[in-house]
Amino acid sequence: MKILRTPDECFDRLKDYPFEPNYTVIKTECGNDIRIHHIDEGPKDGPIILCMHGQPVWSYLYRKMIPLLTNAGLRVIAPDLPGYGKSDKPASRQDYSYQSQVNWMGRWLQLNNFHDLNLFGQDWGGLIGLRLIVDQPDRFSRVIISNTGLPYRPEVSDQIIQQVKDFRDNAKTPTLVEMGQKLRTSDQDEGLSFAYWQKYCWETQDMPIGFMMSSFLERNRSKWQLILDLLFINCGLKNFSPFRTELGKAYEAPFPSKTYKIGPRAMPSQVPTLSNDPSLEAQKKAWEFYETFEKPFLCAFSDNDPVTKGSDSKFIKVVPGAKEQSHTTVKQGGHFIQEEKPEEISEIIINFIRSTPQEV
Repeated sequence: MKILRTPDECFDRLKDYPFEPNYTVIKTECGNDIRIHHIDEGPKDGPIILCMHGQPVWSYLYRKMIPLLTNAGLRVIAPDLPGYGKSDKPASRQDYSYQSQVNWMGRWLQLNNFHDLNLFGQDWGGLIGLRLIVDQPDRFSRVIISNTGLPYRPEVSDQIIQQVKDFRDNAKTPTLVEMGQKLRTSDQDEGLSFAYWQKYCWETQDMPIGFMMSSFLERNRSKWQLILDLLFINCGLKNFSPFRTELGKAYEAPFPSKTYKIGPRAMPSQVPTLSNDPSLEAQKKAWEFYETFEKPFLCAFSDNDPVTKGSDSKFIKVVPGAKEQSHTTVKQGGHFIQEEKPEEISEIIINFIRSTPQEV
């Protein structure tokens, strides 16, 4: 396994990211070493909130929330998944699978021997974090999830599977605009719209992660700024664009070249949206586990996330620990609620931990 490590200088002078790095070296199934980075902030004796990120971001996503949570007496642990942030980056597509990420982060969890954890998982941070709880339930006290899921769709027809396969294999690579428009359409429940995201990510070798995050989140940018910034990117001059923002630079920082981007490119294709997915059996067992999970479980989803809107309903219905909790719908929280509504989601986390008893 070839493993890349982003040079430390790529992270110099990041705005609002003053946190000391912590590193843990885990072994892969093949015996390779992967160094995983995490932030550890706040009082060492405070309740621990494990903040897990998704794709294509990293722990920088939590920079606004960390001071809010630590000022409330919480200890924040925020890792970077392998392939992201300051963690090492396996360099081949076949290195990445849903199960690999669960295994890697499970070993990281064991080596750090964290206990009494409160999970906050969003996007892939929920998909992976929820599976960590299944494997190591005694380490967790509470769960808060936002804009995520535990995909399990054994009923998808062969016709839909073939349509998605044909699209992935034969359609032209969608543009960034086409992909964004498709994600907002209503047929995503069949896996067709999400396939646009999967195809765009994998077939765009130098996926413009910094530009994407800037365009998603910095709505004060004019149309012309976005167009000119994208023009510089398409000409291979992204580092020279006068229109790059601090936020865009920060989300691009872990990826000094396209060879470092295999993780964010590969991971969307690992979301188990179809009934022939290799993760299907593990997802089934996970849902069987959560059907009996009685520890406090809270959903705080956005009302305007086109990818996960409505996914909270099954958790609220099925998980015993979710009964009679004060589940919240965050207005205009977007997909990256940590960026859009950091104060609101932090307050939800703090109040939930304070108001729910911890098992002895």
